[in-house]
Amino acid sequence: MSRAVVVGAGIAGLTAARALAEAGLDVLVLEATGRPGGKLRAGTVAGVTVDVGAEAMIHRRPEGTALATQLGLPITHPTAAGSRVWTRDALRRLPRTVMGAPVDLDDLAETGILSPEGLERARHQVVVRPDGDVSVGELVAARYGEEVVDRLVEPLLGGVYAGQARRISAGSAAPQLLDLLSRPEVVLPPPAAGAPPVFAGIDGGMWRLPAALDADVRERPSAAIRYDAPVTAARRTAQGFAVTTPTGDEAAELLVLATPAAPTARLLDELVPAAAADLAGIAYASVALVTLAFRCDDPGVAETLDTGASGFLVPPVDGRRVKASTFSFAKWDWVRRAGEGLLVLRTSLGRLGEETTLQVPDDTLVRASLADLAEATGLTAAPVDTVVQRWGGGLPQYWVGHADRIARVRGAVAQVPGLALCGAAYDGVGIPATIGSAQRAVADLLAAP
Repeated sequence: MSRAVVVGAGIAGLTAARALAEAGLDVLVLEATGRPGGKLRAGTVAGVTVDVGAEAMIHRRPEGTALATQLGLPITHPTAAGSRVWTRDALRRLPRTVMGAPVDLDDLAETGILSPEGLERARHQVVVRPDGDVSVGELVAARYGEEVVDRLVEPLLGGVYAGQARRISAGSAAPQLLDLLSRPEVVLPPPAAGAPPVFAGIDGGMWRLPAALDADVRERPSAAIRYDAPVTAARRTAQGFAVTTPTGDEAAELLVLATPAAPTARLLDELVPAAAADLAGIAYASVALVTLAFRCDDPGVAETLDTGASGFLVPPVDGRRVKASTFSFAKWDWVRRAGEGLLVLRTSLGRLGEETTLQVPDDTLVRASLADLAEATGLTAAPVDTVVQRWGGGLPQYWVGHADRIARVRGAVAQVPGLALCGAAYDGVGIPATIGSAQRAVADLLAAP
């Protein structure tokens, strides 16, 4: 029986391990930390177990919900609560957009998100047909003006990438915009009756997905997972590969690296130097999530928070500390049920280039979150509990030219039989895309002669 080693027990690594085991291979997963899941993690606030990492996945891309269903996990969807944009000193309804590009300018005007001058520029649209890859910010600004980028595109991309709209590739991060904004009129039909929801989650939290994958892999007689087992080097051998761990070398015919770009680059430094150089050039943003629990019956809590909104986004141009807040109790029915008299919500802080603002004690981030919540909503009550989760270097940046970079990486790796890469650094940062990258990696390995 052939042996495969998978480095990394995030969603990509565990998905790859499961697929390799199902194909009949002997599989060993090596994970540097003491737990599975990567950026999917559970935390406990005031006795309630919630996500302190990614909390949702795109439903219209099938890989995530399909895998969760195979593992017997209950799929759920967000409530009908709508999101807001905290800008120009008010919480304003988020209009219908495609990654921040508005599809109904009359609706946008009603929200008050843009100034009169910004709205006038947006109405004088310029058809855009870029030659080659451009940034999302450049693309949208050319069509609608800079203010649409500053107050709509930036907060939306900040939530997904913690990045900068004028650096993130439209071709890699928002390819639908390239077609949409090249049309004389930007028109999208309203969602059809019975159309599937855009987003999905798992009842009880997205952290249950890696936990279920871990259990599934461990139950297979041909597979094993070893935690607290960092891989420090990888090299070619006559039989395939050897990877170095603190307890010695592990040999395998197949090697899957399901780690972020920087550690992958270090492991590829001797195996595939060209791919290592390209991967080392991918930047990552650091973020922090502050989860807070409030008693429903504390004075002013329900009146300020339980208003039908699922939370709000914050444009960086407004100079706030938080970049977003998710009212988890309003967005997910399971969070409200689990709260039993508590309203649980979270704030997000940190964008690319703001790493120093996160290098403060936890209580400083909590105070900053409470101050911004108070100004945005009027909330003055003290939380009964808080949890701070930091994700240092957590989100890869898909800058202009990303697709060409990944094509070069894959071309170089393809010259080394038995080697494959997967994870959030390649084809999308969302959960379904990450799962898809693992499935693609395994399919390529199994199809090789």
